Amino acid sequence: MALIVHLKTITELKGKGDRIAKVTFRGHSFYSRVLENCEDEAEFDETFRWPVGSNVDGNEMLEIQVFNYSKVFSNKIIGTFRMVLQQVVEEGYLEVTDTLIDDNNAIIKTSICVEVRYQAADGTVGSWNDGEFLGDDSLQGEEKDSQETDGLLPGSHRGSRQPGEKSFRRAGRSVFSAMKLGKSRPHKEEQQRQDEPAVLEMEDLDRLAIRLGDGLDPDSISLASVTALTTNVSNKRSKPDIKMEPSAGRPMDFQVSITVIEARQLVGLNMDPVVCVEVGDDKKYTSMKESTNCPYYNEYFVFDFHVSPDVMFDKIIRISVIHSKNLLRSGTLVGSFKMDVGTVYLQPEHQFHHKWAILSDPDDISAGLKGYVKCDIAVVGKGDNIKTPHKANETEEDDIEGNLLLPEGVPAERQWARFYVKIYRAEGLPRMNTSLMANVKKAFIGENKDLVDPYVQVFFAGQKGKTSVQKSSYEPLWNEQIVFTDLFPPLCKRMKVQIRDSDKVNDVAIGTHFIDLRKISNDGDKGFLPTLGPAWVNMYGSTRNYTLLDEHQDLNEGLGEGVSFRARLMLSLAVEILDTSNPELTSSTEVQVEQATPVSDSCTGKMEEFFLFGAFLEASMIDRKNGDKPITFEVTIGNYGNQVDGMSRPQRPRKKESGDEEEVDLIQNSSDDEGDEGGDLVSVSSSPPMRPQITDRNYFHLPYLDRKPCIYIKSWWQDQRRRLYNANIMDHIADKLEEGLNDVQEMIKTEKSYPERRLRGVLEELSCGCFRFLSLADKDQSQSSRTRLDRERLKSCMRELESMGQQAKALRAQVKRHTVRDKLKLVQNFLQKLRFLADEPQHSIPDVFIWMMSNNKRIAYARVPSKDVLFSIVEEEAGKDCAKVKTLFLKLPGKRGFGSAGWTVQAKLELYLWLGLNKQRKDFLCGLPCGFEEVKAAQGLGLQSFPPISLCYTKKQAFQLRAHMYQARSLFAADSSGLSDPFARVFFITQSQCTEVLNETLCPTWDQMLVFDNLELYGEAHELRDDPPIIVIEIYDQDTMGKADFMGRTFAKPVVKMADEDYCPPRFPPQLEYYQIYRGNATAGDLLAAFELLQIGPAGKADLPPINGPVDTDRGPIMPVPLGIRPVLSKYRIEVLFWGLRDLKRVNLAQVDRPRVDIECAGRGVQSSLIHNYKKNPNFNTLVKWFEVDLPENELLHPPLNIRVVDCRAFGRYTLVGSHAVSSLRRFIYRPPDRSSPNWNTTVRPCRGGRVLFNGGPCYHPTGEIVINMEPEVPVKKLETMVKLDASSEAVVKVDVTEEEKDKKKKKKKGTSEEPEEEEPDESMLDWWSKYFASIDTMKEQLKHQEAAAVDAEDKEETDTEGPKGNMKGKEKAKVAKEEKKKKVQNQGQGQGSEVPEKKKPKIDELKVYPKELESEFDNFEDWLHTFNLLRGKIGDDEDSSTEEERIVGRFKGSLCVYKVPLPEDISREAGYDPTYGMFQGIPSNDPINVLVRVYVVRATDLHPADINGKADPYIAIRLGKTDIRDKENYISKQLNPVFGKSFDIEASFPMESMLTVAVYDWDLVGTDDLIGETKIDLENRYYSKHRATCGIAQTYSVHGYNIWRDPMKPTQILSQLCKEGKVDGPHFGPPGRVKVANRVFTGPSEIEDENGQRKTTDEHVALSALRHWEDIPRVGCPLVPEHVETRPLLNPDKPGIEQGRLELWVDMFPMDMPAPGTPLDISPRKPKKYELRVIVWNTDEVVLEDDDFFTGEKSSDIFVRGWLKGQQEDKQDTDVHYHSLTGEGNFNWRYLFPFDYLAAEEKIVISKKESMFSWDETEYKIPARLTLQIWDADHFSADDFLGAIELDLNRFPRGAKTAKQCSMEMATGEVEVPLVSIFKQKRVKGWWPLLARNENDEFELTGKVEAELHLLTAEEAEKNPVGLARNEPDPLEKPNRPDTAFVWFLNPLKSIKYLICTRYKWLIIKIVLALLGLLMLALFLYSLPGYMVKKLLGA
Repeated sequence: MALIVHLKTITELKGKGDRIAKVTFRGHSFYSRVLENCEDEAEFDETFRWPVGSNVDGNEMLEIQVFNYSKVFSNKIIGTFRMVLQQVVEEGYLEVTDTLIDDNNAIIKTSICVEVRYQAADGTVGSWNDGEFLGDDSLQGEEKDSQETDGLLPGSHRGSRQPGEKSFRRAGRSVFSAMKLGKSRPHKEEQQRQDEPAVLEMEDLDRLAIRLGDGLDPDSISLASVTALTTNVSNKRSKPDIKMEPSAGRPMDFQVSITVIEARQLVGLNMDPVVCVEVGDDKKYTSMKESTNCPYYNEYFVFDFHVSPDVMFDKIIRISVIHSKNLLRSGTLVGSFKMDVGTVYLQPEHQFHHKWAILSDPDDISAGLKGYVKCDIAVVGKGDNIKTPHKANETEEDDIEGNLLLPEGVPAERQWARFYVKIYRAEGLPRMNTSLMANVKKAFIGENKDLVDPYVQVFFAGQKGKTSVQKSSYEPLWNEQIVFTDLFPPLCKRMKVQIRDSDKVNDVAIGTHFIDLRKISNDGDKGFLPTLGPAWVNMYGSTRNYTLLDEHQDLNEGLGEGVSFRARLMLSLAVEILDTSNPELTSSTEVQVEQATPVSDSCTGKMEEFFLFGAFLEASMIDRKNGDKPITFEVTIGNYGNQVDGMSRPQRPRKKESGDEEEVDLIQNSSDDEGDEGGDLVSVSSSPPMRPQITDRNYFHLPYLDRKPCIYIKSWWQDQRRRLYNANIMDHIADKLEEGLNDVQEMIKTEKSYPERRLRGVLEELSCGCFRFLSLADKDQSQSSRTRLDRERLKSCMRELESMGQQAKALRAQVKRHTVRDKLKLVQNFLQKLRFLADEPQHSIPDVFIWMMSNNKRIAYARVPSKDVLFSIVEEEAGKDCAKVKTLFLKLPGKRGFGSAGWTVQAKLELYLWLGLNKQRKDFLCGLPCGFEEVKAAQGLGLQSFPPISLCYTKKQAFQLRAHMYQARSLFAADSSGLSDPFARVFFITQSQCTEVLNETLCPTWDQMLVFDNLELYGEAHELRDDPPIIVIEIYDQDTMGKADFMGRTFAKPVVKMADEDYCPPRFPPQLEYYQIYRGNATAGDLLAAFELLQIGPAGKADLPPINGPVDTDRGPIMPVPLGIRPVLSKYRIEVLFWGLRDLKRVNLAQVDRPRVDIECAGRGVQSSLIHNYKKNPNFNTLVKWFEVDLPENELLHPPLNIRVVDCRAFGRYTLVGSHAVSSLRRFIYRPPDRSSPNWNTTVRPCRGGRVLFNGGPCYHPTGEIVINMEPEVPVKKLETMVKLDASSEAVVKVDVTEEEKDKKKKKKKGTSEEPEEEEPDESMLDWWSKYFASIDTMKEQLKHQEAAAVDAEDKEETDTEGPKGNMKGKEKAKVAKEEKKKKVQNQGQGQGSEVPEKKKPKIDELKVYPKELESEFDNFEDWLHTFNLLRGKIGDDEDSSTEEERIVGRFKGSLCVYKVPLPEDISREAGYDPTYGMFQGIPSNDPINVLVRVYVVRATDLHPADINGKADPYIAIRLGKTDIRDKENYISKQLNPVFGKSFDIEASFPMESMLTVAVYDWDLVGTDDLIGETKIDLENRYYSKHRATCGIAQTYSVHGYNIWRDPMKPTQILSQLCKEGKVDGPHFGPPGRVKVANRVFTGPSEIEDENGQRKTTDEHVALSALRHWEDIPRVGCPLVPEHVETRPLLNPDKPGIEQGRLELWVDMFPMDMPAPGTPLDISPRKPKKYELRVIVWNTDEVVLEDDDFFTGEKSSDIFVRGWLKGQQEDKQDTDVHYHSLTGEGNFNWRYLFPFDYLAAEEKIVISKKESMFSWDETEYKIPARLTLQIWDADHFSADDFLGAIELDLNRFPRGAKTAKQCSMEMATGEVEVPLVSIFKQKRVKGWWPLLARNENDEFELTGKVEAELHLLTAEEAEKNPVGLARNEPDPLEKPNRPDTAFVWFLNPLKSIKYLICTRYKWLIIKIVLALLGLLMLALFLYSLPGYMVKKLLGA
């Protein structure tokens, strides 16, 4: 059956030009060839043929259009010819000559001659033969190049061919292609992998983007806080996704910082190692250390990147050690270690700290390990803050095995493995070349080639391998395997597989797929090695049409979300663990490419015919840019359905069971076995074009009304539905769980009752879901096509879900009121795990893409994962959107969708989708809203089975929508003033309305009801009640010029009332709810609103509830929100404390001079007094004002409070300076105490509201006193018992114990330790640094305890949830065991659990070291004075560009207090109540005050390098007001961890100068100094804070020595002052050693010793103990700031959000009107102490014998010993040579002298030396004190041979053996317990030590023993009794007694000359000879130059 049209001629054409004709039948068009330069007649003479599947109906039309063809512009139509085929059908043949008609249906002169023939089968529907399908061969020849078909669907319109784009298609064949309906948002399975709350902040998102790693973007996070969407459970609609903008491909700032500390056990003899650190392609090197196997570097490297997270986390960090690298040679690789950045980022705190990397040699995998490198690695993204463990003296001996640089759960012994990636073949490739060249080729050679030359490239662990190139093939076959060799498990998470197109100029990626190794393997006990396939993977990327410069090329590289199907690749992956002992093994790790055995086609599954159906129910919100041209929507799956650029060439489905599916002919019969079912199924993949209509100014909609267009596509894929079904079941469980968890969080957030019940319900659901999975998952597995991964994954999923179900059951029983939050966290982990398991690594059916096309151009798209729309008879297995109406928001492709472009909706579709096997097709319409009739494509026989091409709805309902828009808060600032003029636009179906515009606010209260009338909704009434369409609300900023700016969007579902329901509770009137507003991925405020949809019954609108309430006349005809819905109000009073303004920036270039603050809340407000001269005094003179306002009873509905600062200019003008919105008043609400409660005066704490009644309540004396005993060394943590004491209870804590008893006790506790108790250190020895280092140790101990406690708690949790401990990995177990052991040790002798015992510490007074800023510990010091940042300016669109910091234009200081009026009477009656201060009683005056500020800067750590050499020369700069101190001359050369140890005094006057900036600059010899980073401290808040942050309270009080009291006020004075200010009874001193404050009694020592040792009685100790426990005083107590050092991050404005290092400092402040403080503490860095180490080498023994005697052949060695102190290799010293030792014994009696500078506290030697000749000054290095001794065999002519070495750490080295016999190798390797000694304590040590070297097998062997004596003296002692070097005077050593054989010179005098001259002067002689030769050459040259030049010149 076919229709054949023969187009002969067209005559009477006007003018001259190129002509082309287009012939269309049944929406399927062919183009003729182009006739060039025809005049008035065009002779086409072409035949077109349509094979038809169903009989042609007499009413069908044939259409022929004639165009003037243009290469550049779109074709211009000349005329159209249409004819009805009635006569043709009857007669079978017709010849016509007729005129054409133009656009306006007017007849024109031009006429056409055409012949039409119809071959009908005998009225039946049969199949036809191939020949018919392809057309007769005769036709084929001539048509091949003439018929360029274009679009195939009714949607193809004029000019649809792109100019210059030609495609070769034969007539009657179609381009059936399809884009994969992709993940327009990564799907549910990838959603919500987070433990964060449902509403995420921006930085969480970035982090999330990273955690989601696998290219998922965080927009996939579903949001149940869009409560309205989750409440009514829907059966016909699926939830829309609120986030729009993809953030996956967007570049961000990252910083990788790596510290290489040292290396150990490097394999090789006497090497000069350098460590090379590579991240990606950047390399940096450490300095070279000479002749050592354990070099110490401590060098810090920083790498900065600005790339997208995906690219960042795939970068490889490689640490390699290179031996003897210099300028000329690259050195030899000793070993390397690699790991990807993502692995580091996934670590807790994004870092590895002090871990040992294992080196292995990639070229020799059988070799074993090559050494260890100790390093710190950290990866910081923008906004991550990394807790750096405190950089202090790390003295603990390193346990290498326990601290390997490996993530949790990776075994220490990793094995080598081969990764086999087999690449079989690919399909559906797009063309990657212009067809222009191909046309030329074809014209000459006549062959037609595929325009792509593909090959596959695989990247893994920093290596890449590629297959061969298959020339011009759209379906390349490779059958090759790429083999990688790497350690297993690899530390690289992803493998990247890329199909690339080989090109002469540059190769480009066609598509990229990432294989996540975590998803295809399982490391548990029953786990499996990575395995995959053979399976197809789908690749997505840019659109398929080829352009030379593809703007979306990044998408093909795997960055960002693909917008179109690119190709599918069949591959498999397997891993084999290697047996490295096998000798046949190739030992290199080079990537190899080999042939692979092909696999059968059926191995990936049986080919099945799938059917995809879609119905477009609504298309609205079409962006106005696309509103002028007709619009069509195209749906594609794979290449099926893609008309525009789908196929390179059409292909037949191969119906022999080839299993290979491909593009199919469009107009064709469905498979033979279905022939009886009626007609051939013609796929229709796009909606007919339609012109949009205007909705409002921004958006258009398509007027579908009651005719909803449909699409349907047939496609062939391997049947792997089981995979998708299992994923869907897990997804369903996860979705339910997520929804439940969001509900629970919402309940906790809004303080609804019984969240624990809901959580129990959620857990119940979860366990049921898990057990249901077990019953469903294991059925009907077709064995043949299941891969190993399918089987293993199924097993592991079943195991995981079974255990999860059991745990959920167990947890359910434990959920109690108080444990809800903790359990919630645990359940969040389940959710993450489910999402992870549900992600199927082996793809099957590609995703479905929906494209909006306008003018044949692709505009915007959405991507739906195919599994989400997959049908199954089992409900749980079906996709979540299958047979449901889904709201899709189309977005712009690729980079175009970034930033603001991505926020505007391109179109909103209500789309119904169904995908399933063709044979399951019968109920594909089941989920549509009822009430429609199907409209079929053609009339005729047996068409029941045909899907409809449109649905005609007969049922429609009338509704009215009421949108109650109450208010919004925390909106986005869209104007330069930092405010917005917001209005909301509400969209429902095809209508939209706006609220009014409120000017200059970020928190508008619209209080407006919008009524939408005459809404027609199609479908059954009862369905609409449960599933109303969603409402879209967009917030805009009105601009006077130009169009409104988009500020955010949110969705809501209305509450529906049908005509037969009553308008009554509980559903009506609806409640106001908060809806989260999104702008891109960022949250941009909340909307408080309610929506109701009311059905208009038969009686019309009369039945609707009346719209009561006045129409607001002054605002125009605006209806307010009706009474039942708007919140219930009460009267509140808001008191405002106006303190002052700070740091106001210029406004419009003018300085702010007379500012004022306006406060507004809910339409009421108050203004501060005017500041008359901001420069002189920026504080307000009237402190407290108040206003009354009506606020909702429900605190959650409180409107925000706006603070605005204006500058009053001349002539009554005002300028807005900046504004701040307090979004929640909650923390400022004051609730009066309930006096009835028994002890209210202790329990009431005001809500941080100023001095809110801190003096409340009568100070009565309860009966009980609480006695608190304090010993001089206060425990580090405060006594826990204290906190729980109640004001009226009585507790006496043990009375004081004297020092001696305590000491005894201590000794007892410690048990019998070997070393005697360390003596109390001598006071004179101690300085501030001793205190500092002791404190750091304490801090570390505390951190360890906390961690251990956390681990404990977790273990407890695990055992609670029946999680057997068996699932902990071995390493973890060991760790826990170790921790527990430690804990046991610590718990012995822990009196109250309050002291942190550990090493036997000398008693040193300590201070508190805070590892962070002081503010974070004390709540920003906002105890009564709050700081509000004033913002101005737009928020930048690009997240990178404008941070909040840049928008801050100043700060307002003040406070608020909100309370219901009237207050209880008794408050105002209290003594000393001052009504002018209202609630803010007892605040200090805010008059200017002069203060002495003393800044102590201790040191900086981890500074960002500022110079090319990777170092910096830092110095301190301090700014405060007009004072600017630059300590430039004291810069510290080439240091990234400088110790400054300086204090600076500055006089300042608050409030004018209150912001202190401490900066670190890098000193440069030339040019300006660079800022490394700075930190800002607000001194004013500290000064006025109740925590008394002026001068820290020390731990003990002493009047002399290193711990002298710094404050000018003594503890007793401070205590009295605090009591007076807080109106507290006390202090009452006496009897000695006791003080009573309020009802607490403190005890402590009563005597103090002065510098002369005299004891005096004093109250200071007890007063201090009261101060240190001030938080326990009822009512006024709060912790006081202790003596401390704080650690502040340094930031650089050029690199916002990324730390540039840390600075340790503290600040003291002393008011100038008080007695002056003493001199500043001396914290200058300790000067290293000068020592001399004298080493005498007496003898050696058992040295290995290296040389063979020339004559006698006996073995001997010429031994000498070399020694040096680490870091001073250039000062190495050698003994003389003991020649010809036959027994390995050598006698030396030789002395080395090593002078060195040593820092005892840090146990490091300090060396200062110039780095190179060019260095300006010396650099200081600190290295561990280690002595190296080596034995060598002297050779006369060749280089000396290294025999062995030992390195002794002078602080702890094994005590030497008494005799050579007792000296064994184990002493050095630490295998036997040897007492360790320290030379700094013992001063003199003598003994035998073993010397070791590594043999060929890399094992240590003993190569000799040395007897040596070490003697340490201080420089002074060394000066008093000097000794000589070697055996020289003074105090010479006697000559050694060596046997005669050592030197038989009289036998051969030549030998002695050789010794005397050669060994000593060998190099000198060589150098002299070379120099003489050089001089000779130069002389000859100079001699012959003149003659030669003359020759040259004369041309001789």
